[in-house]
Amino acid sequence: MSLTDAGTMPADPPAGPPADLLEGVRAKHRALWASGDYPAVADQVIPSLGAVLVSACDVGPGDRVLDVAAGTGNAAIPAALAGADVVASDLAPELLEVGRRRAEERGAVLRWEVADAHALPFDDAAFDVVLSCVGVMFAPFHQLAAGELLRVVRPGGTIGNVAWTPDGFIGQMFATMKPFAPPPPPGAQPPPRWGDEAHVRALFGDRVTGVRAEKRGLVVDRFSSGAQFRDFFKATYGPTIATYRHLGDDAARVAELDAALAALGDTHLRDDGTMTWEYLLVRATRA
Repeated sequence: MSLTDAGTMPADPPAGPPADLLEGVRAKHRALWASGDYPAVADQVIPSLGAVLVSACDVGPGDRVLDVAAGTGNAAIPAALAGADVVASDLAPELLEVGRRRAEERGAVLRWEVADAHALPFDDAAFDVVLSCVGVMFAPFHQLAAGELLRVVRPGGTIGNVAWTPDGFIGQMFATMKPFAPPPPPGAQPPPRWGDEAHVRALFGDRVTGVRAEKRGLVVDRFSSGAQFRDFFKATYGPTIATYRHLGDDAARVAELDAALAALGDTHLRDDGTMTWEYLLVRATRA
């Protein structure tokens, strides 16, 4: 696995989406992530990812840390346990409430604030480290969200991000669901593009230095069959739930998606019952 370090000059950032469109997206995404049982995904499938990101960003005592699209605190809680002064922000208050309980159980002290990654309610340069663990990738207006990450971290501070890659398992899952899913809002970009190093470099451009990007694999041992993976995600994962809801009572299309997701899972399952989900870990310094 290689680490690279080079700069990319961005094009001028595109104009942001209209306020009414942004508000509509905000409401839909809040409902999407509150549906199902995302805490089960965080606890049973990806519990180690946040700590990996915290370690990669050298978070330690006294650091002012913001976790963007924090969900239930997958990265925020390990950062607080490392001694940092942490704010966990997310669009869905239901997820933050679960995170509060998780933090209390683990003895972690941090703040929880409802916030949209497109418009973070924090001052410029307010944090030493800004993190997002498979979170900001789901804010559909990528340049706007990237600009917010850059705005709230101080010059010389660290930005760290984990995102599923387009070619990895979750990227392939989104590609499988795309023909069945509702159309995205105008100007939206697919979440797995945050797992494409060239795309992330273009988003940050010369506003960061020392970019380090590394593809890694998360070993998942939660599923014994593709059908079990499919059924778990149908019940727990907001984007999958929304896709099935869009199909409504079209039994033929539902059966087609059922078969496609089960086949995808079976293709990635190894004989030992594990899968590897590829992600991109990026660390950069605010210029």
